[in-house]
Amino acid sequence: MASVAAAAENPVSLPFAQLPSEVPAARPEGAPTILVFDSGMGGLSVFREIARARADARFVYAADDAAFPYGALADDVLVARVGHVVGQLIGEVSPDLVVIACNTISTLALPMLRARHAVPFVGTVPAVKPACLASRTKRVSVLATPGTVRRDYTAELIRAFAAGCDVALVPSDRLAGLAEAAVAGDEVDDADIAAEIAPCFVSSGGRRTDTVVLACTHYPLLLDRFTRLAPWPVTWIDPAPAIARRVTQLIGPSIGPADGTPVRVVSTLRPLEAERVSSIVGRAVAAPEVLAPAEIS
Repeated sequence: MASVAAAAENPVSLPFAQLPSEVPAARPEGAPTILVFDSGMGGLSVFREIARARADARFVYAADDAAFPYGALADDVLVARVGHVVGQLIGEVSPDLVVIACNTISTLALPMLRARHAVPFVGTVPAVKPACLASRTKRVSVLATPGTVRRDYTAELIRAFAAGCDVALVPSDRLAGLAEAAVAGDEVDDADIAAEIAPCFVSSGGRRTDTVVLACTHYPLLLDRFTRLAPWPVTWIDPAPAIARRVTQLIGPSIGPADGTPVRVVSTLRPLEAERVSSIVGRAVAAPEVLAPAEIS
């Protein structure tokens, strides 16, 4: 399986704003195993925060890069794809908790995942509520993938939590890919990034945007460049710290120092670069693994 098209043709017949209530998992005797899942490297922005909160945990980071970007898949194909790949990973890893570090999946497939598996899930959804509470000008932008922008779930968040606040939904077709390229060490032009974030900045009626929600976990990987390229200063809302707090709520605080177990990294197309993963998350990384295409097709 070497492309999104292949994934779509053969798909195999889940926050920050507020998570659905869950029953806390029983605290394991030893260090818990936490699976962090995304379509690519973006979930590393979430993983590094969880790793700080649970230094003792054993982590598996999985990227379904064979189907990246998920926003290019039809909803039914995406649900089938995620259900199969995450199910395979749960069977292999036996995690105590799964973090879906992707807004696109979380706003579409979390109910299906929770219905199929007894393991607790923590998802990622656009941080509309805290952004609107924090905004002084009451002009907020939600920077997201087109898939997240078009979700009914996102519209419901705005209806429920944006009273008195003007919320601009800003879809970006390119930013997740630009973040992947930057993480891989490729040259990414400032002008390309600036063009993608420009629609977030609205000035009208004497008010201008003062808060931007990063509604894709890839985006915090470019945060330093967003800050430098922004036409004026804004507050950028990164969901990762809140996700880490939710993980701690469900499985408890760290029970000791890091046990030295390297992070296991798994992908579905190309091996993740262990050195780059380690530089982002600040933890040792084991030899990268690739799931055989026969196992995911």
